[in-house]
Amino acid sequence: MSAPAALLAGALRPRYAAPVGAAFAALAVLATVRGWSAGGGTVDVPWAPTYDLRFTVELDGLAVLYALLATGIGCAVLVYSSHYLPLHLEHEGRPESEGTSFYFFILLFMGSMVGLAMAQDLILLFVFWDLTAIASYYLIGFDRHEEDSRASALMALLVTGITAVFLLIGALMLYAAHGTFSIPELTRLTEPGPLLAVAGGLIAVAGLAKSAQVPFHFWLPRAMAAPTPVSAYLHSAAMVAAGVLLIGRVYPLIQKSDLLLDALLVVGLASMAVGGVLALTRDVLKQLLAYSTVSQYGYVVFMYGLGGKYGAAGAAFYVIAHALSKSALFLTAGAVTEATGEDRLSRLGGMRKPLPMLALASGLAAAGLAALPLTIGFFKDELFFGAALERGPVFSALTVLGAALTFAYIWRFWSGIFLGAPRDGACGVPVALVAPVVALGALVLVGGVFVGPFAELAVAAGTVSYDAPAVVEPAYHLDARPENLMALAAYALGVLIVVSRPVWSGAAMGVSRLGEVAGPERLYDLTVRGLNRFSDFVHRAEVRDLRSRVAAILLPAGILVGVGFLVTPTEGAYRVGEVRAQDAPLILALLSVAVASLTTTITRRHVTLALVLSSAGFVLALVYAFFGAPDVALVAVLVETILTLVFVATLKLVPRKVLHRQAGLPTERPRRKVFFSVIAGAFAFAVVWGTLSQPAAERSVADEHLRLTPEAHAKDAVTAILADFRGLDTLGEISVVALVLLAVATLLNAGRLR
Repeated sequence: MSAPAALLAGALRPRYAAPVGAAFAALAVLATVRGWSAGGGTVDVPWAPTYDLRFTVELDGLAVLYALLATGIGCAVLVYSSHYLPLHLEHEGRPESEGTSFYFFILLFMGSMVGLAMAQDLILLFVFWDLTAIASYYLIGFDRHEEDSRASALMALLVTGITAVFLLIGALMLYAAHGTFSIPELTRLTEPGPLLAVAGGLIAVAGLAKSAQVPFHFWLPRAMAAPTPVSAYLHSAAMVAAGVLLIGRVYPLIQKSDLLLDALLVVGLASMAVGGVLALTRDVLKQLLAYSTVSQYGYVVFMYGLGGKYGAAGAAFYVIAHALSKSALFLTAGAVTEATGEDRLSRLGGMRKPLPMLALASGLAAAGLAALPLTIGFFKDELFFGAALERGPVFSALTVLGAALTFAYIWRFWSGIFLGAPRDGACGVPVALVAPVVALGALVLVGGVFVGPFAELAVAAGTVSYDAPAVVEPAYHLDARPENLMALAAYALGVLIVVSRPVWSGAAMGVSRLGEVAGPERLYDLTVRGLNRFSDFVHRAEVRDLRSRVAAILLPAGILVGVGFLVTPTEGAYRVGEVRAQDAPLILALLSVAVASLTTTITRRHVTLALVLSSAGFVLALVYAFFGAPDVALVAVLVETILTLVFVATLKLVPRKVLHRQAGLPTERPRRKVFFSVIAGAFAFAVVWGTLSQPAAERSVADEHLRLTPEAHAKDAVTAILADFRGLDTLGEISVVALVLLAVATLLNAGRLR
């Protein structure tokens, strides 16, 4: 409802779209809070009963968490966009009316995200999943006049869209085994084993790709070509969060498989390392934040892999803390770029003086992401360390190293902008660009002092994912417990990484260049280029002539049918019946059609070709007459006669020299034609024989047509179908044929085909 409302408001006056969208987002926040305080609720109605699909949504703890993030952060982003987007459009010389589509798609994404968070059915979840992909495509490619924006939007769509098919395949595998798409039912029915490992793995791959985890991480930095509000929303609290939302929703299934948990550990650790190292090498503000997002969601995936109540509840809490901090930092990057016209750290510095409030608010957000005390981020690392301690010292050491990397690259971001010598040329920014950052920074601080409501929300979400009570109690403890010692070690190691930059920067840049040369993005580019070249080749071959177009249909169809034939059990599907004396007319007709078909391939004269083609239809009319359908036989004779006359009349309109020249052309590639003919004939033969050997036992539509034929006052079913049941279709087909003939006649008379 919010997206159409913003679209309508923008159509009336473009400046109305932003406040209308922000108002709807605020109402959605209030509705979510009210629904949670009232105990949630469930809607379960049949959606497509024939396919056993139900529209089942529930406002449980996990749904509340992500719905609040999607609507709350979305509201802040919409307020920010109300001033940022007009400036962005003005800089590019675009009309203000183009902003309406921006608000429509960001609200469409918001609604899809809320639906995704509440979905309790795998197919319904898949529908909302694809809606988020479509909305993100238009948001990332908002600056469609820029080639980089279009390419980045396509990359995000392909990576997240293709892997979404894995989600569908996994859902269908589980349905085939258990007869339901309901996630709670599947949790109850599914047992550990190969099926769970494969189906759960496919679903997890879709989630990992959406959350930009290694090796699918390359699309996220490229998506920074989008306007800053899009980056702040999609890549901190919405699109990337949808990936870990999916993992959290199906985690009751995943945690039954040790193999899947180990896979999450490996992927999460790799993402933490790769994202952290690359964030230390990037100069563009949003690029640095993008790689930090890869790293931060690696923490979340790693925590799910660690398992236990600390893993499930800690992952949920980490998502909250990260969303508040990272969205504020993205908005900071946009405000600084607007104030200075620069988007690189190497060209910035000293912005604390012209932008003191922004420096303070973004400093709180950076402190939260670095897990400093008195911020909500301190507790995310406390739970992170607690989950690792349950798995042993190796995992504990890895988490300390990951937290130190976070400290280092976030310090690099904030200090590179606001510390150092002031730069000339900086100007102030509108209050609307600073206020959302201040609000988010304040929440980071409030969460560091009053952690209870945030912890309660994380526990509710973690309980859903863990499928058991996941009670954790983050709090400050002034003692020497392991979590505190690990936090101190992370701070110290983070400072060491910052001050030792000259020592490791060369190696980090080498890793970055290696990824550009031989990483997954390079593989993506090579694959897309190869597919484009193959597509161009197929297109050139297809449009060469009519035969090529027909072959482009028959050959793939024949190959697909052949593959299906090879992988499908066919025992008893093909029978050879008796040949009786009364079958002689049919056999003779088949031989006549075969001879006519072969003759069409060798004749060079156009009139002869028309007569030979029509002979096949006349033979079919003869078959109808032999088998007691004289009315149908007369219709067939009439149709073939008219078509033959039209064909001959059309040939008469074509200049004789053109026909002679065409008839005298040499036959092109006869072997290729024979190959295509054999493939097409083989798959048609296999399909027809299999169908006639084992006709379907269930009632077909033909029975209904036969029953209704007398009511249509027809003597045979064919006449009733053509003139009554499909009368409008028949009229449309006749109209199309008439229009084509008129067009051909017009072109011939104008001399354009001579």
